[in-house]
Amino acid sequence: MALLIGFTSRRRRRTVIGAVALAAAAALLPSSAAARPAPDSADRHCAQLSHLRVPGAAHQQADCLNELTTAGTVASGHTDPADWAGLTPKDLTVPDGVAGIQIDGYFPDSSTTNTNHGWNHDAQFVIRLPDRWNGGLVVAGTPGNREQYANDRAIADWVLARGYAYAATDKGNTGTAFHRDGSRPGDAVAEWNTRVTQLTRAARAVVAQRYHRPPVRTLATGMSNGGYLVRWQLENHPELYDGGIDWEGTLWRSEGPNLFTFLPPTLRHYPTYAAGGPAADQAREEMHRAGFPAGSEFLWPFHHQVYWDLTQRIHREEFDPAFDGPTEAGTPYCAPGEVPGCDADYDYATRPAGVHKAVERIELTGRIGKPLITIHGTLDVLLPISQDSDVYARMIKDAGRSGLHRYYRIEDGTHTDSLVDAFPGRLRPLVPCHRSSFTALEKWLTTGHRPPASHTVARPEAADPAALLTGCRLDG
Repeated sequence: MALLIGFTSRRRRRTVIGAVALAAAAALLPSSAAARPAPDSADRHCAQLSHLRVPGAAHQQADCLNELTTAGTVASGHTDPADWAGLTPKDLTVPDGVAGIQIDGYFPDSSTTNTNHGWNHDAQFVIRLPDRWNGGLVVAGTPGNREQYANDRAIADWVLARGYAYAATDKGNTGTAFHRDGSRPGDAVAEWNTRVTQLTRAARAVVAQRYHRPPVRTLATGMSNGGYLVRWQLENHPELYDGGIDWEGTLWRSEGPNLFTFLPPTLRHYPTYAAGGPAADQAREEMHRAGFPAGSEFLWPFHHQVYWDLTQRIHREEFDPAFDGPTEAGTPYCAPGEVPGCDADYDYATRPAGVHKAVERIELTGRIGKPLITIHGTLDVLLPISQDSDVYARMIKDAGRSGLHRYYRIEDGTHTDSLVDAFPGRLRPLVPCHRSSFTALEKWLTTGHRPPASHTVARPEAADPAALLTGCRLDG
């Protein structure tokens, strides 16, 4: 869910629900992934290690590493492969040669779902400071309900190799019972936004400590729930960022659409469709009406098994715990009318005003304050594009901010890039499109060169899986 649900995280199952226009800044920020800026001559390997302090942290541990990417952190124990399992294609290249400092730690928090490092403490973060720094900082929140290392393969490896400092947070609560955090409906998700803001401020301070000057550019990025966080930050704290990349962000709107308007129909109608028979065609039409595109049917069995049911139940429990009474997060895979409070029967429109108020607390408005690039796959069947990014693009336009936005609908992209390995002839990965969007944002912010107008990026007809994994032309 990014939501990104259903993959295994550390020792237990996790839900995945799935840039400044100064010439000096432009010189600091490489225009290609292969470019690596020379280190400041005043800086030594892991300089300032003993003097770095993360403002507000209750605990931190700083380590000098010869490799900050997963080419080294897997072996050194400075990442958790289970946390990013299932998010990227198996053949995605792993860059290396990035030495520097990694700081792991946590901010004060009362919840204990994150077991990394044996800390049993939430609000954990990771900050990586490469010796060869390009002057920039990238901040990410995690997809779904994963921990702070979830973006290491999809995002961190690549931006670190480009010379960026990098910071990520677990958002303050993790796992399929994240909804237990907080005292009222919506608290757990509201904390996600607070924790990203907190980490951004802290990471900017640590960057200044390490390199003797603040970042010339701070960029926010993330996928699914992490993409939602980018949207929210650019709407509510644009002063902290220069721009962002929203990778299939989750759309929260109190009036809808949201998860609760398009997931319950899958729980009602997919079993009938899968069973075949005279009612199957009507059930398929109901699925299409809910937003799941024609031609995506081959992805439905996996999402039924892994995502739809669990995603609906645990997020509904966060915002509407009274729906199923004393039962926690509903009854898995119940049929309509089978048990009281079955999520297949959930009708968001008729739920009490308090439920809509809880969603309103964390909803998006489209009033972004800094440049944003959105990418979303046309075959996303966890967050259907017609019910999510298509709507968010209209919200931005209605808010009068379309000049700050570019939106690329990626033909044949789906929510989880690992599915490309299962369907190589039918899907394309989004990770190279994220990278193309990132470099387009860099140029937008450093030179004023605006990215191509928003459009659907067609899948090249003759491209093989290897070509699709290494390139994504936004002007195509």
